[in-house]
Amino acid sequence: MMGFGILLRKELREQFRTGRLVAVAAVFVLFGILGPLTDRFMKQLFDAIGSEGAGMTFQVPPPSLDGAAAQIMKNLSQFGIICALLLAMGSVAWEKERGTAGMILTKPASRAAFLAAKLVAISINLGISVVLGCGLAYVYVALLYPAPFPIGGYVAMSLLLWWMLVIFAAITMLGSTITRSAIAAAGIGLVALLVLGIVGALPVVGPYMPSSLGTPARDILLGHDPGFILGPILFNIALVPALFAATWLTFRHQEL
Repeated sequence: MMGFGILLRKELREQFRTGRLVAVAAVFVLFGILGPLTDRFMKQLFDAIGSEGAGMTFQVPPPSLDGAAAQIMKNLSQFGIICALLLAMGSVAWEKERGTAGMILTKPASRAAFLAAKLVAISINLGISVVLGCGLAYVYVALLYPAPFPIGGYVAMSLLLWWMLVIFAAITMLGSTITRSAIAAAGIGLVALLVLGIVGALPVVGPYMPSSLGTPARDILLGHDPGFILGPILFNIALVPALFAATWLTFRHQEL
C-alpha cells in the first residue's frame, strides 16, 4: 500500500474542494429530516384534503415509530445509493480518461493504494453524510413523537445503512475500473442494484443481498426479532474486500 496516506489526503481534499462532500451531506440532511416529518404529518395533510374534497377519502395510517423508521430507511437508502453511484462512477474512469492515473502511478504509489484511497475517501464521505442525516432524523423523531428510538438500535441501523451504501460504491468503482466511461460505470451500478433487488426477493439467498440489509436494520431499530442475521452481515462485510480485490485485479494489468 505504498503512498496510501498521501493519496487518501489528496482524495479527501478533492471531496471537499469539489463540493461533493457538502452536496452529499445536504442530500442526507434533507431526506433525513423529511422522513419523520412525512410520517408525522402525512395523515393530517390527507385528512385535510379529504375534508375539503367532494367524496375523496385517503387511508393513511396514524404516525408511529414504525412509520418513521420506514420513511427514514426508505429515503436514506434510496437517495443514498444514488449518491454512492454518483461518487464512485468516475472515481477511476475519469482519472484514466484525463491521463492523471498514469501520472500519479509514476510516483512511489502502488495501484492498490490508488484504489484503496478512493474507496476509503468515498466511504468517509458517505459515513459523514449518514451521521448527519440519521442524527437529524433522530432529533426530529425525539421532538415529534412521545418517545425517541432506542439509541443502540438506531446506531446499529445507521451502521448497516452506511455499509450497504459502501457496497454499492464498491460495485460502481469496479465498473469504473472495467470501463473508461463514468456513465457506463453508473449503468453497471444500476444494473447491480436491479439484479440484487430481484435476488433479494428469493428465499434462502435473498437475506444475504446488500439490498436486503434494510429489513434487519429496521427490525433491530424497533426492537423486533431480526432472525438469523449474523450470516448475512458477515457476508456483506466480506463483500467489500472481495469487490476491492476484483477491482485491483482488473486495474493492475491495465495500460494507463
